[in-house]
Amino acid sequence: MDLSGKHALVTGGGTGIGLAIANALAVAGADVTITGRRMEVLQSVATDHLHPLVMDVTQTDQVFDGVDAAVAARGPIQICVPNAGIAEGRSLHKMDLDFWRRTMATNLDGAMLTIQACLPSMLGTDWGRVIAVSSIAGVRGLKGAPAYTASKHGLIGLIRGLSEDYMGKPYTFNALCPGYVDTEIVTRNTADIATRAGLSEEDALNTMVRANRHKRLINADEIGAAAVWLCGAGSGSVNGQTIEIAGGQV
Repeated sequence: MDLSGKHALVTGGGTGIGLAIANALAVAGADVTITGRRMEVLQSVATDHLHPLVMDVTQTDQVFDGVDAAVAARGPIQICVPNAGIAEGRSLHKMDLDFWRRTMATNLDGAMLTIQACLPSMLGTDWGRVIAVSSIAGVRGLKGAPAYTASKHGLIGLIRGLSEDYMGKPYTFNALCPGYVDTEIVTRNTADIATRAGLSEEDALNTMVRANRHKRLINADEIGAAAVWLCGAGSGSVNGQTIEIAGGQV
């Protein structure tokens, strides 16, 4: 795998799945712009191939200005990874419209804006990959998290629609759908689930472990490897797909 000369942009690239994907792309030779809301986090992981950019995906101007700056610095974005997201469970009767809109603004609107900003430079080249990070919640319901579930279903719909729009061209659009991954989000959710369900934190963690078909948390590097595979030789006919990474059939 040689992605030398390719410029990738990964939103939410300073931690967790986003950082794992960014590192995997960089190891393969790409220059990677990593975005997030906190410069100190981005700078703490920056390398010669990971370039920090403060960008809040819920803010239209920040997204378009940020992408323009990244393109000016490192050339057209040929690998776009809308990964930034929030994962917070809340049942419908405890949810208000502000919570719903905040979830959609980050997980769905933010992905749309990121892709919309990146596409013009990508379409000026002869190759491109859009790899959205959805979730197993995008292909099935996730109990106690209807807003999160809806946002991740919507992201898959966006990817499928775009794959049809650019069918037959050298650009593909796919969604990675991980199960529970060993990241800070799972650590935070463990405490939240324990509180809401009246469980110990160990039991709360075990509910997520058991939800993965192979009964272990997924390593973030496994998600990074899947993203790199979608950029590799022979991947051009994988388009409009949901790639489930959950240790078995979802």
